[in-house]
Amino acid sequence: MKYLSILFCAISITGFSQKIHFKSVLVDTHNDAPTACIEKKVSFDQDLTGINHSDLKRMKTGGLDYQLFSIWCDGEKVNPYAWAMREMDTMDAVAARNPDKIVVAKDWKTMNAALKAGKIVAQYGVEGGHMIEDDINRLDTFYNRGVRYMTLTWNNSPSWASSHTAENSSKYTGQKGLNDFGKQIIQRMNQLGIIVDVSHVGETTFWDAINTTTKPVIASHSNAYSICPVTRNLKDEQIKAIGKNGGVICLNFFSGFVDSNFSKKDMAFRKAHGAEVDSLLATGIQREYAYTMLSDKYKNESEAIKPTIEQLMQHFDHIVNLIGVDHVGIGSDFDGINSAPQGLSTVLDYPNFTKALIARGYSNKDIKKVLGGNFLRVYRSNNPN
Repeated sequence: MKYLSILFCAISITGFSQKIHFKSVLVDTHNDAPTACIEKKVSFDQDLTGINHSDLKRMKTGGLDYQLFSIWCDGEKVNPYAWAMREMDTMDAVAARNPDKIVVAKDWKTMNAALKAGKIVAQYGVEGGHMIEDDINRLDTFYNRGVRYMTLTWNNSPSWASSHTAENSSKYTGQKGLNDFGKQIIQRMNQLGIIVDVSHVGETTFWDAINTTTKPVIASHSNAYSICPVTRNLKDEQIKAIGKNGGVICLNFFSGFVDSNFSKKDMAFRKAHGAEVDSLLATGIQREYAYTMLSDKYKNESEAIKPTIEQLMQHFDHIVNLIGVDHVGIGSDFDGINSAPQGLSTVLDYPNFTKALIARGYSNKDIKKVLGGNFLRVYRSNNPN
């Protein structure tokens, strides 16, 4: 009887999770599909099973309603602004070919209409201030294209802000934090309705941004430093500051930001296949995607070193204990990472995250906040129209 009771409970949770999951507005604040599709020479409206973490059909099947697609290139890319425009052109073309399935929404009315019609709402998040190439007027262009947040830095640093990589490097000799131009950029973002994203930034830049912005911020794809001490994660005082600001921290699924032991395992995996990495890099592919393609090829090896969903939920619990359930969301980083926790391999697995929330005893109301409501509140604070 004991085992039957356990089985019945598991079935009940699964059924309930499906119900609340698909009744909620599910928002993911960070997906790198535009870059992944260009690098792999595929289209997002194809069936990309086994190729990408996501595609248009599987997003909907997984219950996703609203995606902010990352517009990104690394610091070595020539003409990053042109690359950003190319990525948005690529996704705009997908939406134009599939008007019954996905809409690039630029106002609240269009967003609501798309959600009611069962279409995916698409917007953009520029991942790294280097992509404006020190031209503040490009923020206006980005906003008009559907950009609704900008990550102030990626792992590289523009002239006006220092990244987490720079601030933790003994070789970095530039200014830490935001300079006057950087503060002007945040002010212009506030005016336009481009949400300030503090993922990837150095601690000095973080505090300068918090003290400059007049609107709630997001960490579009970051976790808790106390659980996994890597510089991409947020320390407790930073988490508390985002809560006080009214912002949202969107959990990153990348194994290396979930489990502090993953990086050593992953490094050994990469070293074992180093020759293949070098061959991929020689074709011109960006390094991040060379590693992703390697993990896709050797699935059994990459699966064996992944953390569990439970380890990701430890980050969730920690943030909630510090600032409450009103300040947590999802920023998976799908198609920009080479590893995610077991059970969260693709966009089809979003219901497993909801199941984990239910298992923790969260109410329907709180689950809806986490899945999308918290981000929508921040969005409305930055974009009332």
